[in-house]
Amino acid sequence: MKNMPLRIAVIASIPALVFVVSLVAGPHMISPFTNDLVSREILFSIRAPRSIVALLMGMALGASGAVLQGILKNPLADPYILGISSGASLAAALGIMAGAAFLGTFTIPLLAFIGALITGGIVGIMGWKRGGLWPERLLLAGVGLSFLFSALLMLFMSISSDEGLRKAMLWIFGDLSMSEWAKIPYGAIFVGIGVTISLFRAKALNALILGDEFAHSLGFSPHRERFLLFVSVGLLTAASVSLGGMIGFIGLLVPHIIRFFIGSDSRLLIPCSALIGGALLCVADIISKAVLPPMELPAGIVTAIIGSPYFLYLLRRKNVLSI
Repeated sequence: MKNMPLRIAVIASIPALVFVVSLVAGPHMISPFTNDLVSREILFSIRAPRSIVALLMGMALGASGAVLQGILKNPLADPYILGISSGASLAAALGIMAGAAFLGTFTIPLLAFIGALITGGIVGIMGWKRGGLWPERLLLAGVGLSFLFSALLMLFMSISSDEGLRKAMLWIFGDLSMSEWAKIPYGAIFVGIGVTISLFRAKALNALILGDEFAHSLGFSPHRERFLLFVSVGLLTAASVSLGGMIGFIGLLVPHIIRFFIGSDSRLLIPCSALIGGALLCVADIISKAVLPPMELPAGIVTAIIGSPYFLYLLRRKNVLSI
């Protein structure tokens, strides 16, 4: 493509610009250079960690969407299609409704992360056949577990107290209002590990998309590569859900948008999808704070409202079904 360095530079600059806007924008505009103590407290104790968490979650979803669509050779695949998010949400919601607080503010993120890892392990076991992971089995196992965990979640929510039900609902719809600095280090570590694994295996992912025989001819083991890439998707999805709940459509839409601008090379697609995914969730969080002040909408609702029409628009494009 023409002007590829310029396109990548523009993509790389967007998250930084959106991050600054997310710090300044809100029910009340705050200058980052303010000397007012209250304004500085709001800026650095509330808005900054919230914006960083939004960036991390969006990066995880964008990168995992790009990887997953390649693994399954399905351009409509979403990071949540493997049921990992449903397992995380079930564990987190049960903790919220039970009032669990054995690790303070880390309790719910930890439960969500454990739930996601356990679910990812179950999906991996069910998707394993004849010494390797099979995309079709992964997909079917994920869909089946997703329905099961969603049904269990609705069951437990229907018998919970009103307070627990409201908190669980906010978590499920992707509520970033409880973001804090303490969550950022572990979130950054797991997102960094997941993105790093996927980047190191990006060349193998390119080969897998062209077929197992082609991957073999280049010296890659399809089953081994799928396993490593599946681990990266599991880590990214688990980290995202544990940081702020379920956020839909980012992992589905962002890779399509990036392919339109820079093509399908996974070595560029994965990092660029991560950057734009983070920027998109920051934009959604800005909108969620500005639409109905002083009330805030969960960011997951905003991404769904924005993403659904755009997804329908993508379906009208002739090349939307190509990886």
